[in-house]
Amino acid sequence: MGDTRPGPPQLRPGRALAHTTGASGSGSPHRSDSRPPQTPRGGRPTDLIGRPGTTPPVPGRPAFLILLLGIPALLFALITWQVVEDGPLLRVDRRVSRALIHPDRLSAALSDLGNVEIAVPVLVVAILFSAWRGRRAGTDRWWFPPLAAAVLMALVPALIVPLKELTDRPGPPPLPPATGYFPSGHTATAAVAYGTATLLVLPWLRTPRLRRTLVIAYGLLVLGVSFGLVRHGWHWPLDVLASWLLCTDLLLALWLLLARHSRR
Repeated sequence: MGDTRPGPPQLRPGRALAHTTGASGSGSPHRSDSRPPQTPRGGRPTDLIGRPGTTPPVPGRPAFLILLLGIPALLFALITWQVVEDGPLLRVDRRVSRALIHPDRLSAALSDLGNVEIAVPVLVVAILFSAWRGRRAGTDRWWFPPLAAAVLMALVPALIVPLKELTDRPGPPPLPPATGYFPSGHTATAAVAYGTATLLVLPWLRTPRLRRTLVIAYGLLVLGVSFGLVRHGWHWPLDVLASWLLCTDLLLALWLLLARHSRR
C-alpha cells in the first residue's frame, strides 16, 4: 500500500541517502555505493600516516635528499680515487700531516675515545635506554630504533675493512711500515657509535637546550678523536676526512629512517 500520509518523506530501509555516513558530501571520500568519487582527491593514495587524498610530494624534496646524501658520497669517492692513484691531493695531505704531528698524552687520550672498547659500550647504554623508554611509553614498534642502531654499528667494520684492503695505504712516517690506514677505523667507530647514541637519546630529552647541548657535545667529541688521531700520528688527515664523509651518509640514512618511523 502506498504512502499517502502528509508530511516529509520517511526513511525507507535499504535505501542509501546522500548524506549518511560514507556518502559523498558527508566528509568521507567514499560514495554510498562504496565506489570512490570521481575527483582527483578521492583518487589519490594515502600518505605515510594514512590521511586520504594527500597532495603529491613537494617539488624539489627528492632532489634535496639526493644532494644531502650524494655530496658526501661523491667527495668520499674522489678522495678514495686520489689515494688509490697517489694523486696530487696526497701531497697536500702529507704537508698538513707533517705540520700537525706532535705526539703527546692529550692526543693519545683523545684517540683512545675512538676505540671499540669505549665507543661501543656507550652505544649499548643508549640502545638499552631507548628500548626502555620506548617500551615504557607504549611506543608502537619501540624496538625498531634500537635494532636499526645496532645494525648500523655492525655495518661499520663491514664497510671499513674492505676499503682498507682495497686502498692499502701506509700510515704516517712515525709508524712502522704497514698498510690499511684508509679510511680511519677509529674515526668511523667514534662517529657512528656516538652519533647513533645521540639520535637514540634526542627524542627523549625534554627541552631544546638539552638537545642542542647533546648535539654540540657529540660534534666536539668526534672532532677531538679526529684531532688526536692526526696529532699523534696515527692517521693522515685524509684518512679522517674520508671517514667523516662516509659516516655522514650512514648517519643521515639512519636519521631519515628514524624520522619516517616516528611519523608512522
